[in-house]
Amino acid sequence: MDKTWINLRSRASEEYIRGVTSFLNFAFERTEDGKIWCPCVNCVNTYRVSRRDAFDHLICDGFLKGYVRWIFHGEQCDGSTPPIPTNVEEREFEHDVHNLLHDMMADRVVNNAEHNYHSGDVSTRLGDHNHRLQGDKFFDLLKDAEVPLYPNCKKISKLSFIIYLFHIKCFNGWTNKSFNSLLEVLKLALPDDNTLPGSYHEMKKIIRELGLGYEKIHACPNDCMLFWKENENREICLKCGASRWKETPNGVEDEDVDTSSGKKRQAAKILRWFPLIPRLQRLFMSSNIAPLMTWHEDSRKNDGRMRHPADSLAWKSFNSRYPEFSSDPRNIRLGLASDGFNPFRTLSVTHSTWPVIVVPYNLPPWICMKQSNFILSLLISGPKGPGNNIDVYMQPLVAELHELWEVGVETFDAATNQTFQLRAALMWTINDFPAYANLSGWSTRGEFACPCCGYNTASKWLKHSRKYCYMCHRRWLDPDHRFRTDKNSFDGTEEHRSAPSPPTGSDVLRQLEALNEIGDGPWKKKSIFFSLPYWEHQLLRHNLDVMHIEKNICDNILGTLIGQEGKNKDTYKSRLDLVEMGIRSVLHPQTRIGRSTLYLPQASYQMTLSEKNTFVKVLKEMKTPDEYSSNVSRCVHLKQRKLLGLKSYDCHLLMQEFLPIAIRGTLPDKVCIILIEVSNFFKDLCSKVLEESELDRLGLRAASILCELEKIFPPSFFTIMMHLLIHLANEAKIAGPVIYRWMYPVERYLSVLKSFVRNRAHPEGSIAEGYLSHECLTFCSRYLEGVETVFNRLGRNNDGENQDLGSEVTIFSTIGRPLGRKKQLAFHVKKRKKVSRLVLDEQGLAQAHRYVLFNSDEVSPFIKKQEQEIKRRNRRKRFSPFEMQKLQSETFHTWFRDHVALLDRQVPSSVIDVVKWLARGPTEVVKRYSGYMINGFRFHTTRREKNLKTQNSGVVVTSKTWSYATARDKQPVEGEVNYYGVLKDIVELNYSGRFRVVLFKCDWVDINRGCKKDKFGFTLVNFSHLAHRGNNLVDEPFVLASQVKKVYFVKDETQLGWKIVKHAKLRDVFDMGGVSSFDKDEALEQLVLDDSIDTSTSSWIRNDVGATGLDVTTDMENENIEEDPVNEENGEDIF
Repeated sequence: MDKTWINLRSRASEEYIRGVTSFLNFAFERTEDGKIWCPCVNCVNTYRVSRRDAFDHLICDGFLKGYVRWIFHGEQCDGSTPPIPTNVEEREFEHDVHNLLHDMMADRVVNNAEHNYHSGDVSTRLGDHNHRLQGDKFFDLLKDAEVPLYPNCKKISKLSFIIYLFHIKCFNGWTNKSFNSLLEVLKLALPDDNTLPGSYHEMKKIIRELGLGYEKIHACPNDCMLFWKENENREICLKCGASRWKETPNGVEDEDVDTSSGKKRQAAKILRWFPLIPRLQRLFMSSNIAPLMTWHEDSRKNDGRMRHPADSLAWKSFNSRYPEFSSDPRNIRLGLASDGFNPFRTLSVTHSTWPVIVVPYNLPPWICMKQSNFILSLLISGPKGPGNNIDVYMQPLVAELHELWEVGVETFDAATNQTFQLRAALMWTINDFPAYANLSGWSTRGEFACPCCGYNTASKWLKHSRKYCYMCHRRWLDPDHRFRTDKNSFDGTEEHRSAPSPPTGSDVLRQLEALNEIGDGPWKKKSIFFSLPYWEHQLLRHNLDVMHIEKNICDNILGTLIGQEGKNKDTYKSRLDLVEMGIRSVLHPQTRIGRSTLYLPQASYQMTLSEKNTFVKVLKEMKTPDEYSSNVSRCVHLKQRKLLGLKSYDCHLLMQEFLPIAIRGTLPDKVCIILIEVSNFFKDLCSKVLEESELDRLGLRAASILCELEKIFPPSFFTIMMHLLIHLANEAKIAGPVIYRWMYPVERYLSVLKSFVRNRAHPEGSIAEGYLSHECLTFCSRYLEGVETVFNRLGRNNDGENQDLGSEVTIFSTIGRPLGRKKQLAFHVKKRKKVSRLVLDEQGLAQAHRYVLFNSDEVSPFIKKQEQEIKRRNRRKRFSPFEMQKLQSETFHTWFRDHVALLDRQVPSSVIDVVKWLARGPTEVVKRYSGYMINGFRFHTTRREKNLKTQNSGVVVTSKTWSYATARDKQPVEGEVNYYGVLKDIVELNYSGRFRVVLFKCDWVDINRGCKKDKFGFTLVNFSHLAHRGNNLVDEPFVLASQVKKVYFVKDETQLGWKIVKHAKLRDVFDMGGVSSFDKDEALEQLVLDDSIDTSTSSWIRNDVGATGLDVTTDMENENIEEDPVNEENGEDIF
């Protein structure tokens, strides 16, 4: 087909008009909806238009020059017209790659048009724009999308195969060497003249065109400046005079080596900058993700609860102050996270690499914090971290943030097929506590270590422990609270000060302006983020990291309770601090008469040897569900009575789940109650849904908890991490749920970056190249069909597709997936001739069938009908609900079968088919499974998990039932009751091939004799007291699989035969409305700290145990008392 008319200057000539007409005839013969992608210079194949509109555009605006292979309109690369494929999967396979290229083309056209916006008149800009498109390598990708993998290959193109193969390499972590070996084999296996690249290097050149790049910026080795912009060509640092180049081992700079040998000089330090703007634009470029970028405005439920940062006060305050920005919901709110890590996965090498990660918050909760949406913006090379000089490296990112705020960038929105001016704003930073200081400029060590209290931080130097402690939490209590005047229980003073308010951005600027020289006090610098016009007015600029705070508090508590060396806050030195302060004389070191050793009275929070054994034994023998990704027992050392190697997530589970269980019966009730309150505090704080009123109460609880802890533990216990607990509820009130602001997802992402390191000589280079590949494949994965990707990969506990096993019967439509090999189990139903095992089989089948009938909506009318018949035949007898239920349990399934059969004979049309099949009952052969996935939980029978380290057999069913006070009770009360059990068997009933239903057979605890609550609110069960053993026909061992929830049981070491019940929690489940975040899954009563707790001096010691002997000479020789505080930057161990 002649296409020379495309380059004609006159669009009014007959030849050009004939060419347009022939193109339209060609294109509309191959469209189904009467519209095509318009190839005019303005639409550039990004808008679908009618034939009339397309003709007008091509005549008025002109045909897109360079678009000579009409691949978006049905033409192959050789110019031939392909037949319409008969295989739908093949057509979709290619169509997805074309969609990918189409979205990329739209983005590049917008960026090129924006780049040329300021050059010449309109015709000049369009001509230059077309010239750029014509020479762009992007058209090579279009060619590769049409080139077959080998001659006459109809299933897949060269580009499609490369993308799929490269995705599999990255997805499964193949090495470059193994991938090259695979390519060699594939080249041999494919027909001759195949177009597959021969090496990974060649393939990477093609793939790189699908992704985005990065820039290398040289930096001063002393972190003084960047050789960037106007300083790009400088050779030495303007501040310290250091060279930008590395020195050779003999001390000669690479500059000299370059002149003699011609080798390329190496920079002493490199910042790798991954431009943020094109990566934000790419979020809107994908037709799969672009509609979700406005979820926070279009689909978010606004009911006063906080489920997302968009529900927070900080977000709403920003909207009120900047209505122009908030008027377009496509404008992006960003979070910034940074932390240093060792890329070598070993502690023997000291190296700190600092990435800066940007998180877009516009996305819905279930994908907002996924790694696929994280953007690596900066990568600061080691071996030393930047420290407070990190602002030097932030310059490129901050420059982009300025542009995104003040001007914005023109961006194509695939959701609306329109361009708009994209803007973005930084909401806050996410970091651990040391990085908090680096990013904010406020020192997080020493006298004023708390950035929220600022200059009003209440700290005290402990000259024996040689560190600061942070107490005085009575300031957050009500003015008339009795603790404020209680000298004896606290530090020997009264407290009448009010709680300090966190400094606002304006307060910070005033403090910095008032300083003569920044660096002498707690302010070490003015943060570079204050150059952003809106940063001063953000309600929360830097987040306290709940993850690390919770871990350090857990370490404090565990180390002090069991006296673990290095983590114990109650030492001989801490007792001397009590002597120095003149408080708690009963805990002072004391001397036994006639002996030369001191002894320390046993404090109320210290465990005895036997109690320590019990404590660690509970943690060691605990079996947790499959839903927990941590095995705490591996960190427990029974002989040493220590917990070693605890990770952050281990401490998270210990703090919120396991610690309250382990301390039961090992410590006095007063200590147990307060530590359980700490656990409840973190559990409520970490909820995925928060309420402002509840957070106000949570803040008051934090003050009460810390005050109670001050009454028990020594001052050395109160590190800065213990103090920061007081501010967490207020920050959650300002910024919303902590799951969007803590370091867990960031730390996991750092682990991914570590995995990119293949060349240990250049770790940051490996990370940068690995990230580009990962980023490219993440984008391509959104378009891949039929291949497992990060977006369609099923979770480990995925319960399968909806199995419609009978759409007319609600209980037969369920979601579930069996585990393990199924077995055929026959219930031999025979007449009763003698008591035998076969009789039990008959009962089991009847029990299972009866439970199905009683839980089927279609059968409910017949249950009422039989009840009426029983009452009519026994008019003189008045049945209690219990008696009626028992009678129907024995007779209904046979009565139902006979009754339906009679109705079917008399009036066949009066009985629906579903009821007929249910009445006939299940077949005698059922399927048995050893495991089943349902409701997001993994269930195992006790037989299957016997030798496993996880526990997945615990079940609970909540049902409305009648409660009887005694056996003679005639007035029962109806209410919801939890029935706890263990899973013994899983069977699937088959109703003559028409319906199937999965049932769990369990041993159920007697709720009267085998279930109770202890004084701490825990539910305990005893499987020595079962409700029944399933031997009688009226027993109900079966439940529907869809009705159960999962629990696990922990052995109670203080009461023989009893076990503590804990509810398992689902992963990646978000409550999007209707349920309060503070409703607990398990019935753990909220323990309220009240005035009934004893505060006398006797509560500080344990009179039931002896004293700890301590060699005076050894400790006194090592005691080096500091009268004055040491250097605040180096003298305190705050963790």
